[in-house]
Amino acid sequence: MNSKRKGSEGERELAAILRGYGYEARRGLQYQSGQVEADVVGIPGIHIEVKRVERFGAADLYKAMEQSTRDAKEGETPVVVHRTNRRRWLVTLDLYDFLAIIVHWLARLAKGERHGE
Repeated sequence: MNSKRKGSEGERELAAILRGYGYEARRGLQYQSGQVEADVVGIPGIHIEVKRVERFGAADLYKAMEQSTRDAKEGETPVVVHRTNRRRWLVTLDLYDFLAIIVHWLARLAKGERHGE
């Protein structure tokens, strides 16, 4: 399978997983009105770069994270969702973005809120 096809299939696979969790996720458009759109859209405030490849080293991960950061719109958290063959999906994001998400999540839990409320 060529890399472009594997990437497209990875985007569809991830979008289906996110839909299973209640998000209206879909593959993004490469360019929309001259602007770059995330590989998969549907989680508000998150810019998702998808990498579905055979090999994915540290240098590749940093390059993908730089792409996600560059392409993210103002207020979006850039993330890379990636996996290699026969492995589980992983998510990479900046530590400080992760901590901000956790702080927000814990504050909502303290108020008794749940996902989707």
